Amino acid sequence: MSAVKNTLFISFSLIVGQLFSQSTLSEKAEITVLTLGPTQTELYSAFGHSAIRVYDPESNLNRIYNYGVFDFNQPNFYLNFARGFLNYKLDTVDYPRFRYAYIYYNRFIHEQVLNFTLSEKQQLFDFLEWNMLPENQYYYYDYFYDNCATRVRDALEKAFPNQIEYNNDYLQSKHTIRELTDLYLEYQPWGDLGIDLCLGMPMDIEATPYMHMFLPDYIEQAFNHTYIIRNGEKIPLVKKTLPTYESKPNLALSKPLFTPNLVFWVFFGLMLVASYFQYIKKKSLKWIDPIFFSVIGLLGTFLFILWVATDHKAAVSNMNILWAMPTHLIAGILLMRKSKSSWLPNYFLLTAMFMFVMIVFWKLMPQMIHYSLIPITLSLGVRSFMIWKTTKFDAKYNPP
Repeated sequence: MSAVKNTLFISFSLIVGQLFSQSTLSEKAEITVLTLGPTQTELYSAFGHSAIRVYDPESNLNRIYNYGVFDFNQPNFYLNFARGFLNYKLDTVDYPRFRYAYIYYNRFIHEQVLNFTLSEKQQLFDFLEWNMLPENQYYYYDYFYDNCATRVRDALEKAFPNQIEYNNDYLQSKHTIRELTDLYLEYQPWGDLGIDLCLGMPMDIEATPYMHMFLPDYIEQAFNHTYIIRNGEKIPLVKKTLPTYESKPNLALSKPLFTPNLVFWVFFGLMLVASYFQYIKKKSLKWIDPIFFSVIGLLGTFLFILWVATDHKAAVSNMNILWAMPTHLIAGILLMRKSKSSWLPNYFLLTAMFMFVMIVFWKLMPQMIHYSLIPITLSLGVRSFMIWKTTKFDAKYNPP
């Protein structure tokens, strides 16, 4: 019944779209799907982009339909972003200006010419025009399930209900969603770490061919193996691909010198040295431990809030909380007091044991936890053990 309602809704939408359409396309009209190359200048642009172009020289129409537009000035922008309610919208721009911007930033432009009849072109154009109406153009953005790439796919499916058929044989390898994002972040190790920190187990499910299409490159690949059903016959969706612009090799592109892996192993080395001198001199590290555990506890609290108090679907069930425990914040604050709570030594002993168990079973975790976090987890284990030891045996650290 829901499928029937959906078909009726789409049909009604197309009729309304025809009423609001600015023009009727001519025989010379073409509709193309643009795949725009990634760039490493910003994290959000590292995955590329997708858009739809409608070109009709007879009516002087050369327009890009872009589902990746957001407005910093929208009310409560940062609060909504944090809660996972970020409004994106469909907007239009002249193709020459759009093309110039991507060439300027050396991002490739591939155009797939859709293999449509004139009536089918008009049908998709009418849907896009309807989708551009103020009451229809906004949507809640989701990194992996509802973004600028998936909206291009969805536009075709909605304009041609039950007529789009995918052939997924082109996918020869299997990846999780996390592994797919990693493919694009080779030169952004800190961005990669941030994503792995904030997003939980939903990132580690095996991506179906349909789920691959949250990435523009896979939209392009999928459309090359997609058919439109016309009068019972399967017709290739793409007529041809135009290499409008191929990006030039960026010889200056390189990984940053200070990667998370390097920085965190150096940090662990410093923690080992500090622990050694603490053991020799039998004194506590008065400020290092409170600051260290408070910062880790704040991080764990942030991850917990992302999990339970926001609509970020990929942030739930985040196993990073196993090492970044929110309770570390309380423990860090209590370490600043002269008189220690009686349960505090046991807390740090259990923490030390648990951190070392985590290291042993790191590869067996149901979530892929970033390997650069191993030295942080080791640091937590070492410092927890030393706090337990000094709290238990050093009268200066824990006066009677």
